[in-house]
Amino acid sequence: MINYKHLHYFWVVAKEGSIARASEKLHLTPQTISGQLTLLENHLGITLFEKSGRNLALTETGRLVLSYADEIFSLGGELEEFVHQLPARLPQTLRIGVVDVVPKSITHRILKPALKMPEPVRMICRESSLDNLLAELAVHRLDIVLADRPIPSNVSARGFSHKLGQCGVSFFADKKLNKNLDGKFPQCLDRAPLLLPSTDNQLRSGLDRWLDKLRVHPRVVAEFDDSALMKAFGQEGAGIFIAPSAIEEEVEAQYRVACIGRTDEVQEIFYAISVERRVTHPVVTTIMETARESLFSEYVEHN
Repeated sequence: MINYKHLHYFWVVAKEGSIARASEKLHLTPQTISGQLTLLENHLGITLFEKSGRNLALTETGRLVLSYADEIFSLGGELEEFVHQLPARLPQTLRIGVVDVVPKSITHRILKPALKMPEPVRMICRESSLDNLLAELAVHRLDIVLADRPIPSNVSARGFSHKLGQCGVSFFADKKLNKNLDGKFPQCLDRAPLLLPSTDNQLRSGLDRWLDKLRVHPRVVAEFDDSALMKAFGQEGAGIFIAPSAIEEEVEAQYRVACIGRTDEVQEIFYAISVERRVTHPVVTTIMETARESLFSEYVEHN
């Protein structure tokens, strides 16, 4: 590979017209510059200069090399100018995969601390199935995956599941539906209209077992992959819906509904999945610690 320091000496000599003037500009001895030029010529296998009185004149090949050197050092100058115009602190990129069944409100609460970091952070969020996101994580297209379950045992992708926390579930109804419910919770769920997560959701099997144990049989009106869509239908009075107890107050305020009851016998568990056993990304470390210390702090006894 060409030595760009030697090329720079050549470029200055060509511009100045002599080694003496170039030595003054570069603050080097003429002998040093002359030696570096010889090394460059030997490396390229060409003659760059020829004597012209007391000065040096470029050979035809030397002129061609000079044209390349002009472009190279012009680009170098543009690079310096570009770098100097950059902001003092570039945002740190955080690429997050979110499993599509994880409630949006939980995702927002988990990720919110990232935007309050002392250093600027740029988040890139992708939503998909766990299998798709694990595949992207494996090839380092993602820094972390937020999921409602650990990595399944039948998945070959290398990764580590870090438990963020867990909480019970709360049941919500709009004002009109709440007035028409018969009895106390959870018996009031019997024959009441209920909106449920789809069977692909990790929570669904736990809910079904809990209802069977109570011998309570709600009327299932609809099933949803998207928890936000389920809440929207619940807000309009289509049926009772559920959400993690950790965001109970937020759900009541946002959707103008009331919590009619809650249970800790059904647990929602959330994980951050990474390719590292010990997470080193500073932003990921912050959101994991914050989730454990604040979002799920009331449920620490279950961890």
